[in-house]
Amino acid sequence: FYEAIKHKRYTCFLREDTVLPMMYMPDCIRATIMLMEADLSRLKHHADFNLAAMSFCPAELVAEIKEHIPEFVCEYKPDFRQEIADSWPRTIDDSAAREEWGWEPQYDLAAMTADMLEKLGRKYAEGRL
Repeated sequence: FYEAIKHKRYTCFLREDTVLPMMYMPDCIRATIMLMEADLSRLKHHADFNLAAMSFCPAELVAEIKEHIPEFVCEYKPDFRQEIADSWPRTIDDSAAREEWGWEPQYDLAAMTADMLEKLGRKYAEGRL
């Protein structure tokens, strides 16, 4: 996001089709608070929960950024991190959190991208980025 705002370009260290699970920090913080406030009598797993929000690949993120910054360009040059990413799951099963304490993410890829670009764009305009 920083490079998209500052330079309108980015070199990605993964293949464009590498799907990984992601979560935007506001959802992570909200989930932590939700779990701390959850009804303990409904929790079977107590504090052992997976959380998920979205899974996407770099190409999908680039397309979403281009909705806001049409001139954005991304080049793909996979490096050693590609092998690491290939070893990770594409999705995370968070069904226990959804069932036991009502976890539901508020941000999808479009909402996260819009929020990040708006907030970082403001900082950039103020010279704080």
